[in-house]
Amino acid sequence: MSGNTRHVPVMLQRCLDMLAPALAEPGAVVVDCTLGLGGHSEALLATFPAARLVALDRDPVALRLAGERLAPYGERATLVHAVYDELPEVLDRLGLPRVQGVLFDLGVSSMQLDEAERGFAYAQDAPLDMRMNQTTGISAADVLNTYAPGDLVRILRSYGEEKQAKRIVEAVVRERAKEPFTNSARLVELIRDALPQAAKRTGGNPAKRTFQALRIEVNAELASVERAIPAAVKVLAVGGRIAVLSYQSLEDRIVKQVLAAGAANTAPPGLPVVPERYQPRLQLLTRGAELPTEEEVAENRRAAPARLRGAQRIREDIA
Repeated sequence: MSGNTRHVPVMLQRCLDMLAPALAEPGAVVVDCTLGLGGHSEALLATFPAARLVALDRDPVALRLAGERLAPYGERATLVHAVYDELPEVLDRLGLPRVQGVLFDLGVSSMQLDEAERGFAYAQDAPLDMRMNQTTGISAADVLNTYAPGDLVRILRSYGEEKQAKRIVEAVVRERAKEPFTNSARLVELIRDALPQAAKRTGGNPAKRTFQALRIEVNAELASVERAIPAAVKVLAVGGRIAVLSYQSLEDRIVKQVLAAGAANTAPPGLPVVPERYQPRLQLLTRGAELPTEEEVAENRRAAPARLRGAQRIREDIA
């Protein structure tokens, strides 16, 4: 299946509208930090014919598929194999000290969810991999089979917000002693058996939180987000705009904190006049987080948890 037929970009028009004022001028550079199958990138290139695109992805398969999709745009699109927290190094290599727009679409791409063998989806049996870049790093099976019980409990609680973490981990430790975990179906079944009845009745598939936690650990997602959002704000030119789509509360909290800090007055209390270095660097473009419309969720169920936040750079940093 081609990328065009299976990938529906989330909140696409709203993201384009949010970035539009910064991308109208010739020579504007926009960075898609999460290329995926290229849905947002293709729309950016088509909507802003004077803009240049730099797009990052850690997944070599996504880069290849998106490259085919964006080939008609020629040299206007530069695709780079990198994790999004490597943004400053990528722009430095390309000789681009400042950009006019940055877009993040965090979480797992449609392709990664749809390809069963990647092991992201708990709805079908697959190898427990979950690496966004399958050429490097540890897999979800490695985490389950080798981490100390206390570390597994911490991961499930911190990254999955799983209240039954201890119960699940006790079952995992018991089972892995008999035979190491390799496939997702066995883990899903173990979680179902480990949870009390009441816990199974809420919040969809009972394995969802554990799978989210493992995926975040395997890909060091939150650490990457914590580095990437401030780095993206830093490379924005004055007048430049950032738009960030998050799909779970932990990511959204990081984005909210970084953008709110940039939009805050940092002067000590009591100053009669606030010097420029204490004044906000950002102006928020969303009041709280914007949600997808009911129509969009009806058309694309993966849009349901999306939260969009945006900001505009209004002045340079002053040391």
